Amino acid sequence: MTMIETKLQGVHDRIEAACREAGRAATDVSLLAVSKTFPAAAVEDAFRAGQRMFGENYIQEGVEKIAALRALPIEWHCIGPIQSNKTRLVAENFDWVHTVDRFKIAQRLSEQRPAGLAPLQVCIQVNVDAGENKSGVTTDEVLVLAKQITQLPGLRLRGLMSIPEPAPDFVASLAVLTRVRALFDVLNQEGLALDTLSMGMSADLEPAIHAGSTLVRVGSAIFGGRDRPA
Repeated sequence: MTMIETKLQGVHDRIEAACREAGRAATDVSLLAVSKTFPAAAVEDAFRAGQRMFGENYIQEGVEKIAALRALPIEWHCIGPIQSNKTRLVAENFDWVHTVDRFKIAQRLSEQRPAGLAPLQVCIQVNVDAGENKSGVTTDEVLVLAKQITQLPGLRLRGLMSIPEPAPDFVASLAVLTRVRALFDVLNQEGLALDTLSMGMSADLEPAIHAGSTLVRVGSAIFGGRDRPA
């Protein structure tokens, strides 16, 4: 087995163990491999090991990898902040966006989504614990934005994404992540039919799964440490 294949198996083992402890089926949770700062060759290695979903934080870097690996049936997720001048690149190249937090960005993504492509699958990023340096809408703003997005023809609203501040332990992390799940449930009660709760990374994968995450975003546990801050 290659190093990446071994690490991928280790992450899947963690997901399966957390699902067992939470009384959930392992098939309820998808793995998004976060490949930011790693070369296309590393993505291809992970693909050969069975991984199909990859997340990129830096849009230009992601677009270059998408072009290099276009022959592979990869599902590409944009998981970084999106500035207005980058919406076209995202709309034309990615399959998913996890970081919508303004109607202006959502509107531009919808308008710039090529007619020949399926609607862009999107999640609203929620700043659940009011972290000063975190993107995302407040919990009070989510419902309004969600209803606006459902009216945009180039987008399909799938759920919520959140990156809480680091917590000191499992219990504290679970408490914050459970608030995101509660908000997700409220939106579904409003008739929005969401199916994706994107939360949990290498450090908080287990509490995220216990809180109800359906998609965990893991980078360093698959690809190793990064050479530059990210």
